[in-house]
Order: sequence, then C-alpha cells, then structure tokens
Amino acid sequence: MFELIYAGGWMMLPILLSSVIALAIIFERFVALRANKVAPENLLGQVWVWIKNDQLDGGKLKALRESSHLGAILAAGLVNSRHGRDIMKEAIEQAASQVIHEMERFLNALGTIAAVAPLMGLLGTVLGMISVFTEIMSQGTGNAGSLAGGISQALITTAAGLFVAIPALIAHRIYQRRIDDMVVHMEQEAVKLVDVLHGDREVTETPEV
Repeated sequence: MFELIYAGGWMMLPILLSSVIALAIIFERFVALRANKVAPENLLGQVWVWIKNDQLDGGKLKALRESSHLGAILAAGLVNSRHGRDIMKEAIEQAASQVIHEMERFLNALGTIAAVAPLMGLLGTVLGMISVFTEIMSQGTGNAGSLAGGISQALITTAAGLFVAIPALIAHRIYQRRIDDMVVHMEQEAVKLVDVLHGDREVTETPEV
C-alpha cells in the first residue's frame, strides 16, 4: 500500500486527504440522518396527546424542540399557533428551512470531493506522462525502469482519484435522496398539525403513540 502511495507521487497527498475527509463526512451524515433522529415515528401523535390532555407547556415545548428536526418544526408551529393559520405556517416554513440547511451540512463538501478527486487523479496522470516524455527526451527509450516509473505514477493517481470519487458520489446521491424523502414526510406531518389546530381536519381519535 505504501509503495503504491509513494509511486503515485506528491499528487497522492491531496487525494488521500480528500479520501479521509469524504469518509468522515459519510460517517457523520450516516449518524445524523438516521430516521429516529430526524423524524421519529408517532411524534405527532405524542404532541396531540399533550394538546388533548392540556399538558403542553414550556418544558414540553423545549423538549420537543430539542428532540429531533421534526420536533423543532412542530414546536415552531405550536408556539405561533395562537396567532392564526398563516403565522403558524410561516413559522413552520422558517423552521423547516433551518432544519433542511442543517440536514444538508457537509453535503456540498462531499459533492465537491466527488467532482474534484478525478481531476486530481487526471493531474497526476498528466504529471506522470510529462515525466515519461522528459525522460525519453533526455535519455531516449533505453531506460525502461525510469519510463515505467512515470507510467506507474500516471496510472496510480488516476485509479486513486476514481477510488475516492465513486463512493463519495454514491454517498452524496443517497444522502440527498434521503433528505428529500424526510423533508416530504416532515412537511406532511406539519400540515397535519396545522389542519388539526385550525379546524380543517377532524380528529376522531387519538393518534397512536
């Protein structure tokens, strides 16, 4: 492994750094975007139980806000529910924009790595080929070992760049899709809360908790 890194030349250093950053982002987002952390099941049902039993106070609102991203959105709506439907919806939208920004944290960096890593590999390839042609100009084609070193550098950096870019791109697409799905779910839950509190939807029974 170390022989391959050494043979790849100095361009292997930024490629390796990119791989470390990409792995850290992938792991961090895997933990942060778990469903039970973003939008726990039956959270809206629990909120409705509090409302129906007149148990919704400042402490529960704070706990709700800190429990999850969906909790933060619902709490923003509940705090402003007495000001009318439009103000409540506006508060929910503002909270949702902050939540989406938080959920997408580091994804731009991951996408940048996916785009730049192959270019760094290509740059290493170009530098390796330049080394090969420089060697040919100075010593001819008789020194096969020297020529092989330049070609090896070119191939290794290309492979390393692709090795970093492919999983980074896959993870970026997966996380972006997961965020989109979760945002749709949270929007649906927030709409249910607005409709219930402002009489557009009848609740005949307590939602399951």
